Amino acid sequence: MKFEDNQLSLNKNSTTDCEDGGCGCETCSPIRLETDRPRRGSSTLSFGGFVRSFGQSPDLKIILPGLLLLFLSLFADRIGFQQPWIMVIQLLFLPFAGWPVFKDGFRTLFQKRRFNMNTLMTIASIGAVVLGETYEAIILLVLFTLSEALEDYINDNAREILMEFADLAPKTAIRISNAIEEIVTVNELQPGDVILVRPADRIPMDGVVLSGTSSVNQAPITGESKLIEKKVGDEIISGSINGQGALKVRVSKYAKDNTIQRIIELVTQAQEKKAEQVKYIDRFAAVYTPIIFVVALLVATIPVLIFKQPFWNVGGSYGWLHRSLSLLLVGCPCALVISTPITMISGLTRAAKAGVIFKGGVYLEGLSNAKVIAFDKTGTLTKGEPVVSQVKAVDCEGDPFCPRCDDLVALTSALEAHSSHPLASSIMEEANRRGVVARYPAAQDLTVLEGKGQTGIVNGKLGTVGSLPLFLQEHSTPTMLVQDVLEAEGRGESTMLVCDGDKVRGFLSVEDAVRPGVAEVIRQIKKEGLRPVMLTGDNAVVAEKVGKQVGIEEIHAALLPEEKLDWLTQLKEKYGNVIMAGDGINDSPALARADIGVAMGGAGNAQVLETADLVLLNDDLEKLPFAIRLSSFVNSLIKQNVVFSLGVKALVAVLALLGLTPLWVAVLADIGISLIVTLNGMRALRFEPESEISAA
Repeated sequence: MKFEDNQLSLNKNSTTDCEDGGCGCETCSPIRLETDRPRRGSSTLSFGGFVRSFGQSPDLKIILPGLLLLFLSLFADRIGFQQPWIMVIQLLFLPFAGWPVFKDGFRTLFQKRRFNMNTLMTIASIGAVVLGETYEAIILLVLFTLSEALEDYINDNAREILMEFADLAPKTAIRISNAIEEIVTVNELQPGDVILVRPADRIPMDGVVLSGTSSVNQAPITGESKLIEKKVGDEIISGSINGQGALKVRVSKYAKDNTIQRIIELVTQAQEKKAEQVKYIDRFAAVYTPIIFVVALLVATIPVLIFKQPFWNVGGSYGWLHRSLSLLLVGCPCALVISTPITMISGLTRAAKAGVIFKGGVYLEGLSNAKVIAFDKTGTLTKGEPVVSQVKAVDCEGDPFCPRCDDLVALTSALEAHSSHPLASSIMEEANRRGVVARYPAAQDLTVLEGKGQTGIVNGKLGTVGSLPLFLQEHSTPTMLVQDVLEAEGRGESTMLVCDGDKVRGFLSVEDAVRPGVAEVIRQIKKEGLRPVMLTGDNAVVAEKVGKQVGIEEIHAALLPEEKLDWLTQLKEKYGNVIMAGDGINDSPALARADIGVAMGGAGNAQVLETADLVLLNDDLEKLPFAIRLSSFVNSLIKQNVVFSLGVKALVAVLALLGLTPLWVAVLADIGISLIVTLNGMRALRFEPESEISAA
């Protein structure tokens, strides 16, 4: 796999997998983005678009003359031609009328020693001409060619949507070097370069704001409707639209690693991870296709050889050759082999347009089959932007902004300076606000005490910041301080105590607000039949407070990371498949343990994109109910297609064996059903949720 000029190319044979499953199309394989492939100019499906796409097929130069000559041969008797010469002429024209079908059918049969759908269609059309039912052969080839063209059109549509993603990021940028501005291609930029983003321009690269403020529209990437205020130090993502202010941005990634390119790559790779239903149908078709050919051959010969039944049509009765061809047509697995992957591709593409990235069809299939969804609290249900609400030094002078409390904040900031925990940012902001962030050097030799706190060397002493249980176990903690900590936790605040290596210095408490709209997300998740559960390392009082606000009844608090994994195992044993939703950074082990890991904020974080099975590009849970409903809708479409196609085919197969089926009925039962279920599967591209969740 490689990136070139913001286009993705997947170097892989596009037909190998589906040929193994009895198919000869591109539908079952990953979508490939190719720089030299003509662009349709629109990703909207329409009848006119299909006609234009079909008209561009190079095979039409062979198919149309072949069909015309085959049709004219029907009138050959009027100019003196007799059978069997008419049949010979029609057999000569037939391969041209069905050029792509015959070409692939014979190649698969003679070169690869396998049967696929094109092989069955080739044999059936030849048999129809031999029987003198050339009209039916023409109908068969026309409908099958249209169905193949429709599959290509759908693939082109999915490819076009991904190409639109690639086009979101400009191909050039304004680089500032030694106060000189120059226009360069994005491929020339390196991490550390400084670029200028003018008002109303699209942002060409992922980076960090160095100067300026602006409102940025991230909707093209994340689907987020509101503008996001960006200031110095904030991250911005390529493809977003800058607002009214000019920004100087330090580039953080190479062009090939930009968020947009990673999204395209992930969606493309998702085609390789087939859903279980697709895998089953592939295995079924691989065995079933040659079997149906053998059965049709036996139907054509055994009644004739053993029971002396007529081979050819006699009078108004269909012979056994006709019946075997009807069975061959009806038994072709086109509808199943084609419609199921098309439905999955349509669902994955629809999700990507909404800012929801599934890592594979298996996760799209499994999301709505889960019975329980576990949520981390900090950064998932809450904003993950806690603020310091109380500072209390043991020797406080009565004012939380006294010198001793300031020194407590300074020491804590030194211990948290290199921490990735969400609470650390609130400590650093408080230290900046008090002007003490540089009082102590950042701690050295940091050691994380999983789920409890961390230690580090500050001014030559081993300092500790951590939870009350840790301090009660390992430090001599004043009774009054313990009472103050318990009171703060009773109000739903998170607390951390601090030791400078000699004595306990005091504690800080922080609060983290619940994300807007989370309560509505939980309500809709419950409506879809999933049970929400909270797994958090925070104390029980804080967890219960958040649980009441958002509507989660089952809460497991004060968990160490390994205890979260144990609870996920227990939930699996009790409910079956489990979804875990987190921020994708601190929850990586839990996301990996769950059947489906859901992470938020993937648009600006490469680690999030890599960690989870399902990535919500926007930094909230708003799209999670949409993803669950889309999964349920895709699964229902697949079930509809399977039941409908098998039911109709079984009925027509019985009628064919009884000699009650004209060949054109068998053609419609095969190709007609394939077109119907394909169109039904395409409905996933237009899926809309029942309601939108307001983040207001």
